[in-house]
Amino acid sequence: MKILLLNQAFWPDVVASAQQLTMLARRLSERGHQVTVIASARGYDDATASFPRRERWHSIDIVRISSVSAGKKHRWQRTLNFASFLFACALRLVATPRQDVVVALTSPPLISWLGSLFVRLKGGELIFWPLDLNPDEAIAAGWLEQSSLTARFLAHLLNSSMARAKTIVALDEFMKERIVAKGISKDKIDVIPPAPDDAVSYDQEGREAFRRTHAVADKCVVMYAGNHSPCHPLDTLLLAAQELKHRDDIVFLFVGGGSEVEKVQSFARSHKLSNIRWLPYQPQAQLAALLSAADLHVVVMGEAFSGIVHPSKIYNILKVGAPFLFIGPEAGFMSDIVAAAPSELVAMRAPHGQTQEIVKFISGLADRHLQDRSRAVASGYDYSFTSGFSRFIAHIEAANQQPSPACLDAVGTSADIV
Repeated sequence: MKILLLNQAFWPDVVASAQQLTMLARRLSERGHQVTVIASARGYDDATASFPRRERWHSIDIVRISSVSAGKKHRWQRTLNFASFLFACALRLVATPRQDVVVALTSPPLISWLGSLFVRLKGGELIFWPLDLNPDEAIAAGWLEQSSLTARFLAHLLNSSMARAKTIVALDEFMKERIVAKGISKDKIDVIPPAPDDAVSYDQEGREAFRRTHAVADKCVVMYAGNHSPCHPLDTLLLAAQELKHRDDIVFLFVGGGSEVEKVQSFARSHKLSNIRWLPYQPQAQLAALLSAADLHVVVMGEAFSGIVHPSKIYNILKVGAPFLFIGPEAGFMSDIVAAAPSELVAMRAPHGQTQEIVKFISGLADRHLQDRSRAVASGYDYSFTSGFSRFIAHIEAANQQPSPACLDAVGTSADIV
């Protein structure tokens, strides 16, 4: 079966959508399908990183396209980036032969509409995999007025692509409800949460090496790793860091990229906070060590973003078995995960603005002996994972009614995606 995957980010990029799509592509390729990926020739967060225009990797044909990189500081810059990529992608699709199935993600927003247009003109089926929903995200963030002509036009394109899709893979029930509210039949929507990275597990040796390298071996490390975005407001966590500035044994380590990195750095400078540190996205090969190095992970979601975004980092955190703090709304998939933890010493949810509760939680964790914290991270708690890729691939293979060329009884997994 010929399968086309559309998304701005793909291997070797390390942002979440690239990791998820890479795992799916590897599994499809292992089953004998002809997989083609159209992605960006630049890094998603680091535009100075460039990748080969054409590459064959693990039997996957990767086609990377060039587009404008105007920066991400202002909305007009991000809009120009997205528009130029969509234009370049449209030109590439004109020259791309018919595919049996097209899987479209949501980076940049509404690339799914290009996918729907492609299958309408050339045939095949579309599977829509929204890792977030736009223009819903832009409206919730205050970037667009819901009643504006632009928002209505973008909503029309989103609905058009969803109506055309054979299957929509929603990340949680809240996202499914939001999609159904747009008039899409619930029968074509399957809820499949993101998968943890195949290569991630607790790494004691990597933990110790990472902590030594970054001079935090004797600290309680509170880590926020991932996209620094307005959808994940960090104000409450930054205020907690300010409250705990007198604790020399606690460090707040921000890792990743995004438009809010400058806000984190500016807050640390203006308040003279030496307990706030920042690192860029780390290489994929270091992911297990990075996640194992934290004594407490922090997951953040804005109050208005339930059903719109889905912080997939939580699944790698669960796989490592580390304590975590969720700052965000009670109504959402994260509340179920917090409830599954055996005690408040392992997981906690706090609403935005509850700085003192968070300070108390972090202080209690830091008061444990360092060796005890290390064992807590290593043992963590038991959270069962049911891989959704089997169901996802079943949807893909059923969309065109062709069995896997590899004739496998079960979907294989990739232990190495880097």
